[in-house]
Amino acid sequence: MADGAPTGLRYPWDTPPDHGVPVEVADGVLWFRLPLPMKLDHVNVYALDDGDGWTVVDTGFASKKTKAIWEKMMDGPLAGKPITRVLVTHHHPDHIGLAGWLQSDFGAEMITTRTAWLMARMLTLDVQDVPNAESLEFYKRCGMSPELFDKRAKERPFNFGDIVAPMPLGYTRIKQDDVITIGGRTWDVHMGNGHAPEHATLWSRDDNLVIAGDQILSSISPNVGIYATEPMADPIGDWLEACERLATLAREDHLVLGGHKLPFTGLPTRMRQLIENHHGALKRLEAYIDTPKSATECFAPLFKRSIGEGEYGLAMVEAAAHLSHLYQMGQATRSLRDDGAWVYQAKQ
Repeated sequence: MADGAPTGLRYPWDTPPDHGVPVEVADGVLWFRLPLPMKLDHVNVYALDDGDGWTVVDTGFASKKTKAIWEKMMDGPLAGKPITRVLVTHHHPDHIGLAGWLQSDFGAEMITTRTAWLMARMLTLDVQDVPNAESLEFYKRCGMSPELFDKRAKERPFNFGDIVAPMPLGYTRIKQDDVITIGGRTWDVHMGNGHAPEHATLWSRDDNLVIAGDQILSSISPNVGIYATEPMADPIGDWLEACERLATLAREDHLVLGGHKLPFTGLPTRMRQLIENHHGALKRLEAYIDTPKSATECFAPLFKRSIGEGEYGLAMVEAAAHLSHLYQMGQATRSLRDDGAWVYQAKQ
């Protein structure tokens, strides 16, 4: 959910680096940017100098283009030292896409949370040529338009296996309150949630660095949605709990290295904005559902802009998550409409 350029934040770098070109954001910490074939057209990855090798954080999609950029990075800025560890913040394809390749082809140790590893490995092994019945029912429950539903029912669905390299058995788990040494620094591990379950963030004890993945971004809020895999999840509740907990750690001087957009300082302000953004969305939504409405009928109050077909799926799952949160918190009722959609109405 976009929430505009925040005030009170400072950006040490005005512009991002070109693909595969390093920017040193701190001693021994390199920031790289890799392309994504979507509206959010990039992902940030980081390389930390461990002395005898590199630990890289997140990887981009598994594609020939991204592999070629990684190979140039290994021959250039990372030359002379192997990638010995790949730390994945969460299971989404733009972050874990090439982790298995770095593990299997280059001998890197994979470090991530148990949930991230299990989710990613399960999803890479679950390749569908056509949408399964549960997904199609979920689309109906969200109120997907008949035209788009018919189109999606005939198309090959999004598959992790298409853009995530095969993941070999074996990884090293990190969990809440772990302590890990990377790049000559000692880091505390704190879990985010909502955007992705058990999303790792790292907080340096030795300087002002925070590696935030997608849990804390500077100028957008990450997508927080529900899916056919767990339709009664409450990622909005999970998101708010995580933000409120992580906000207690935030310092003005923290340099936040996120998975997208620009690194920034002013973290206490940003945490307040991320929390208030969703509370505001819930209030607008509750006022909007004075009559029963499905998820796809609630884009206007949530996003305040037109939603095209390319954004439709992410908007739908986020709208469904906000409505379900109101329902699960007892602030709305839910009933099944004749067309198969769940419709929600604020309690009077």
